[in-house]
Amino acid sequence: MQHTVALFHRGQTEAALPPDVTHIHGERHRLADFAGEFSRFDPEVVLDMIPTTEYEAQAVMRIFMGIARRVVAISSIDVYRAYGRLHGTEPGPVEPVPLAENAALRQALYPYRGKSEEAHDYEKILVEHAIMNTASVPGTIVRLPFVYGPRDYQHRLYEYVKRMTDNRPAIVLDDGWASWRGTWGYVENVAAAIALAVTDNRAAGRIYNVGEASTVSMAERVRQLGRVMGWNGDVVAVPRSRLPAHLVKDANTDQHLVVDTTRIRHELGYVELVPPDEAFRRTVEWERTHPPQQIDPQSFDYAAEDAVLGEWAR
Repeated sequence: MQHTVALFHRGQTEAALPPDVTHIHGERHRLADFAGEFSRFDPEVVLDMIPTTEYEAQAVMRIFMGIARRVVAISSIDVYRAYGRLHGTEPGPVEPVPLAENAALRQALYPYRGKSEEAHDYEKILVEHAIMNTASVPGTIVRLPFVYGPRDYQHRLYEYVKRMTDNRPAIVLDDGWASWRGTWGYVENVAAAIALAVTDNRAAGRIYNVGEASTVSMAERVRQLGRVMGWNGDVVAVPRSRLPAHLVKDANTDQHLVVDTTRIRHELGYVELVPPDEAFRRTVEWERTHPPQQIDPQSFDYAAEDAVLGEWAR
């Protein structure tokens, strides 16, 4: 099926896109200035990749009211109450997993206030409410997992790729982190899920979790990565109390963050396009050629890690 696509972005970089893609350059905070151009393009579906605040989502719905037939917005699994339990912002016992789309949401809003100035007003729960409660424009929500792969600005796998590349004899994990499970998704697979939500009108009015079909522990994830890299070391889980500070995970690792992705698979026919080993291979290649611009040497204190391994072996 052929689609006519327009991309609204700042224009500071230009992705390698087909020549027939229309580019509209502008700043998000001046979105209303481009209402005329949006109207002339006359989109059937609008995909908002980075709605982070209630105001941004409301602006999109207001501007495209009477223009678009549907708006798809990218959200996150950080909306769930389990995320608050993981990070200590929500009191109470751990939430059972996997989390379906109707699982309880956080009650404590603005999860990153005090941690990041630019994310001061970030709140996907309020974004979702704005998108799904505009009667004249149906909405679709896609809740993303921990996304990894090329262009992952958080470099989620780099700490393990570097240690394996450095031929470390073992990778030491906080024992809670070693057994912790959270849903991940390879970037191209996540993109395929988003494309389905955009192009299939059955997605109107629906919320979808996206991510891998089954979720392994972090220890097993690191072992899978090691097998792809041909690394022959061990993964060693050590009690938090015996770890150097740079290896301690500041989280309640009794709270897993596994989501149920059955709905998008059954309703829209979603399947992964890239298998796990190939996803890891592509990620390793990118992480090796695009390391973080700034690396804290204390995060790779191999002497401290060797001391833990020596003590743990006795």
